[in-house]
Amino acid sequence: MPFYGLRFDFRNPAFAGTSMTQRYAAGLDMAQWADDLGFVLLVLSEHHGSADGYLPSPLVMAAAMAARTRSLRIMVSAVVAPLHDPLHLAEDAAVVDLISGGRLDLVLANGYVADEFAMFDVPMSERARRTTNAIETLRAAWTGAPFEHDGRSVRVTPAPERPGGPALSLGGSTAAAARRAAQRADGFVPSLPEVWTHYRDERLALGHPDPGPYAGAGIANFYLSDDIERGWDDVGEYFLHETNAYGRWMADAGLDGMYEPAVDVDTIRARGMYRVLTPDMLLAEIAEAGPWAFVLLHPLLGGIPPDLAWRGLRLFEHDVLTRLPGVS
Repeated sequence: MPFYGLRFDFRNPAFAGTSMTQRYAAGLDMAQWADDLGFVLLVLSEHHGSADGYLPSPLVMAAAMAARTRSLRIMVSAVVAPLHDPLHLAEDAAVVDLISGGRLDLVLANGYVADEFAMFDVPMSERARRTTNAIETLRAAWTGAPFEHDGRSVRVTPAPERPGGPALSLGGSTAAAARRAAQRADGFVPSLPEVWTHYRDERLALGHPDPGPYAGAGIANFYLSDDIERGWDDVGEYFLHETNAYGRWMADAGLDGMYEPAVDVDTIRARGMYRVLTPDMLLAEIAEAGPWAFVLLHPLLGGIPPDLAWRGLRLFEHDVLTRLPGVS
């Protein structure tokens, strides 16, 4: 049986013509819609000081979405760990975990956008150390018992709903990040699929069970439309905005990745990373992926306005879900 998730980062470029209040309200409604339809995962992301309003406080949004849902797991992927006081992060995450009834998972990352580190006056050279310290602090804090932190005894209360606290994974795009995840975290979310090999090798070297080959991110980065050309006319400029925004960040950081700046919509359409799919095309991809297919919908991708986002979601609800085996 396929599985489905939703992702939000709440980019809101000026040309979208929507307010952040409208966009946040739509996201909350969409989370409830997905929960009612049996989706399994909700993913929130974090960046700071972005001109398009990229979500800076995913745990605040996670709390709001937890209050509107019953069963969706809520993953923050990723928390830019070096920019957070680890004790405050432990407290905030524990509160969200309690609101959600133990449905919170966290992915911690070192971060890579220099302007964000300047904003918080955090040296980028301290990224790895601060992320490692965050992992150790969170694990100690979520026991509910006193522990030593920076030379003093502290205690974080209340304890999370889930014993030991939310699952902690690490994100990253380097071999060092992969090995750090294997040594210290519950899982690894690679930015580049090829670095999974380093994570797997390190887990095996440490005597842990084989995590297997990289499962990938599923079927993602698409908009659903009953007309391909109309769909590209509707959302192409938002696809372009996302790839250019991420692409500039990554280029400035000297990172390779799947996001590359593009001059126009035709360029990104030719690359094939972003797609407009009809329900029939999506159903064919789900069938090809097999019984463990995972579909990640990003309804507001790049700033897609809520009305267009809902058009794609309703098409998914009525022309995809209802045509899958075992779904009525």
